[in-house]
Amino acid sequence: MTTNTTALDIMHTGALCVGERESLADAARIMRQEHVGALPICGDDDVLIGIITDRDIVLKCVAEGRDPETMTAGELAQGRPLLVEAEDDIDDVLRLMEEHQIRRLPVISHPEHRLVGMISEADVARHLSDERIAELVTAVCAEPQPA
Repeated sequence: MTTNTTALDIMHTGALCVGERESLADAARIMRQEHVGALPICGDDDVLIGIITDRDIVLKCVAEGRDPETMTAGELAQGRPLLVEAEDDIDDVLRLMEEHQIRRLPVISHPEHRLVGMISEADVARHLSDERIAELVTAVCAEPQPA
């Protein structure tokens, strides 16, 4: 792999954003339709404010007895989402995924801060050596160390 590979080179385009005011039920339907396990959450200004996963919907809504038809995606958007810019070097992208044990990263354009794609483990697998893929999977799936 060359050091010139960027997030733009391996990301998949066409990532749909679920609106912060859309229900979790709507988000789940989009996930099913698009065959994805996560969706970026965008605010009214189309700026990325978070990511929602199918696991979030189950654990933070359904398992708590809340109604996915009335609970919104924005209610689950907590903190600033981890993201990368399209021009970021792939080694930096992988380091971020490993360090934070995350499987998906939104890719934004600079300076507009607009979503242009997503990078998942599958995208990494299509573009990197078997050795580098094994390192990423091992890091992402490792048990978090107690502080």
